[in-house]
Amino acid sequence: MKRSVMLFAVILLVVSLPLSAQNVTKVGTTAAGFLNIDVGARAIGMGGAYVSVSDDAMSMYWNAAGIARIQGAQAVFTHNKWLADIAYNYAGFAMNLGNVGTLGVNAQFMTMDKMERTTIMEPDGTGELFNAGSYAFGLAYGRNLTDRFSIGFNFKYLREEIYHSNASGIAFDIGTLFDTQYNGLKIGMSITNYGTKMQMSGRDMLIQTDIDPSISGNNHNINANLSTDQFDLPLMFRVGLSMDVLKGIGNSNLILAVDALHPNDDVESVNLGAEYVYGKMFALRGGYKTLFARDSEQGICFGAGFHWNVSGMKLMIDYAYQDFGVLKEIQMFSVALGF
Repeated sequence: MKRSVMLFAVILLVVSLPLSAQNVTKVGTTAAGFLNIDVGARAIGMGGAYVSVSDDAMSMYWNAAGIARIQGAQAVFTHNKWLADIAYNYAGFAMNLGNVGTLGVNAQFMTMDKMERTTIMEPDGTGELFNAGSYAFGLAYGRNLTDRFSIGFNFKYLREEIYHSNASGIAFDIGTLFDTQYNGLKIGMSITNYGTKMQMSGRDMLIQTDIDPSISGNNHNINANLSTDQFDLPLMFRVGLSMDVLKGIGNSNLILAVDALHPNDDVESVNLGAEYVYGKMFALRGGYKTLFARDSEQGICFGAGFHWNVSGMKLMIDYAYQDFGVLKEIQMFSVALGF
């Protein structure tokens, strides 16, 4: 066990050092920012260090290769009361079809209460209410190429809406998972949200204008359409390591995990996490998000989970707490049913 812990510490140091010098940020320069909101109470409780731990239906978000490790079928749902009273939900279902591989479907929903429209002339509100929301619908496939190596893919349709305008796009995820068989060390990698640019359009872009106000007598009610910029998706590259340092000793397991993150719209950072499981029924988790990232409000995370076998089915209920600094905290609940 001591050798395993020392090995893991050395790997963590090697992964972390190159990231400490990163200081370039492009926050707010991509579309569909909701794709960067992490899902799953288990993963959040471990500080988001989950790319090499993934082995459930939540893997379709973190590392699609993880669904290849599912036995039978599994359905998951997670609810998150995000910042500013925003509701963020994720649902997924995956089924292992044997030699064919594992198929899965997933959906992400970010919604909020109706808001009142304001204008320059009526800054206190017009009385008209409008909706805003962001959505993603995915189809995933995972397969064990060998008894140690898995690969997975996730294809997503994306849509964002506000008032009478919307933007849509297509994204693609790919992930791999490898068991080294050396002291339980696992290596995971994923690239998520590689896809098309997104551009807002809709009847809100239709305006009436005077094409040349310097000329008197012009018709100042000429119909015109505003053209908005196109924005990239929040591309994310993750690579991670995890190790079970107890391996069932005393009916216990202790997983240590580290992920290195390289986004296209922010600085590089590291997530650290740990999960202690007793009797495959009760779990305690802790972690730290965005280590080495400048001006990040994210940080300490912790959580717990309970697993029961009910009439041949496995019920899993997980909870996570995430500190968000001056933005207070985030709490998440997840429910999974395996059969």
